[in-house]
Amino acid sequence: MDTFIQQIINSLVLGSVYALIALGYTMVYGVLNLINFAHGDVLMIGAMVGLTIINLLNTFAPDLPGIVKLLIAIVGAIPVCILVNVIIERVAYRRLRNAPRLAPLITAIGVSILLKTFAMMIWGRSPISFPQVLSSDPIEIGGAVISPTQAMLLVMATAAMFGLVLLVEKTKLGRAMRATAENPRVAGLMGVDTNKVIVATFAIGALLAAIAGVMWGANYSSAQFSMGFMPGLKAFCAAVLGGIGNIYGAMAGGIILGLIESFGAGYIGDLTGGMLGSNYQDIFAFVVLIIVLTVRPSGIMGERVADRA
Repeated sequence: MDTFIQQIINSLVLGSVYALIALGYTMVYGVLNLINFAHGDVLMIGAMVGLTIINLLNTFAPDLPGIVKLLIAIVGAIPVCILVNVIIERVAYRRLRNAPRLAPLITAIGVSILLKTFAMMIWGRSPISFPQVLSSDPIEIGGAVISPTQAMLLVMATAAMFGLVLLVEKTKLGRAMRATAENPRVAGLMGVDTNKVIVATFAIGALLAAIAGVMWGANYSSAQFSMGFMPGLKAFCAAVLGGIGNIYGAMAGGIILGLIESFGAGYIGDLTGGMLGSNYQDIFAFVVLIIVLTVRPSGIMGERVADRA
């Protein structure tokens, strides 16, 4: 039972990060019908900026509590990620809204490579140790343990997802986003500034990526220029699993994917004598993606976005 509870905790931590990143994918797809494959690299920018801020705080304000340093790092990473994502939308995607779908896809891959290259030039090629600002003493829960960093990650992810749901369902901007996702032409005729809505969508996605990036680096104590590739790819799998274009589907897909990876690496690894253990946990995400695309291409919760005219 202790092992089961531990795997649940591990899956919630991992799945929360996947869900935050998947929300960025699904929001952009819902509004633009576009897969922003550079989104994982926005996460990487957030982690790198957060790491730089924490290093500066350790130098000039070493007496600050660790949780304050981490919050300052997140707050500092958010505007940088928003700026990067807004520039990506304005420069790379805006002119391609009505282009064949292959064009923005290739552009997204190119933007991803550019972001990796710029990060490598600024922060170097080698992995950088992420400063440990929170206590390493574990918190016991029913025989299982969770670190303070993981507990903070869960709280931040839950708050961010709950805030996003309130924004989309209860605010004027949320109504405009839903209208633009349903039909951008009709939304424009009804007085919705679709350009501003799309920029806001990219900005919100970047905010979630910044939180996920800083907390990912803090949880795994490492950051590097290529760190966004695998979390971004798995978050895309989570978005497809839940139903891309559906924010509830993205959150559910992230948690389910975290459960599959954690239990797959734990229990299946034990059954196979370690042959399919933690070193091969990436397999499970992509096996699930293949199965979902084969059996139910629209995902678990389907897609709420209507077909474009």
